[in-house]
Amino acid sequence: MQGCWLLGLDPPSDVPAHHKIFKIRDFRFTMKKKLTRSKKDKLLAGVCAGIAKYFNTDPTLIRLIWVLFTLLTGILTGIIAYIIAAIIIPEEK
Repeated sequence: MQGCWLLGLDPPSDVPAHHKIFKIRDFRFTMKKKLTRSKKDKLLAGVCAGIAKYFNTDPTLIRLIWVLFTLLTGILTGIIAYIIAAIIIPEEK
């Protein structure tokens, strides 16, 4: 019943009063960042550069992580994952 607090409902009567400090009346999700493929800093399709921009990090680091992922999980797995990401992630405007 504690989840009802997130919906803005009153807590159950058997909950101690000191627990009511966690009550949230106005619960909204706002998403300001959007994952997109980069047009400017791309080598192949811009997937790694887009992920790096989303996480505010260096694209080279993401590319190295992607290469390690590809080598450790099997080359075909990494290539297929990159192709799927290139298809699914929209290009930046």
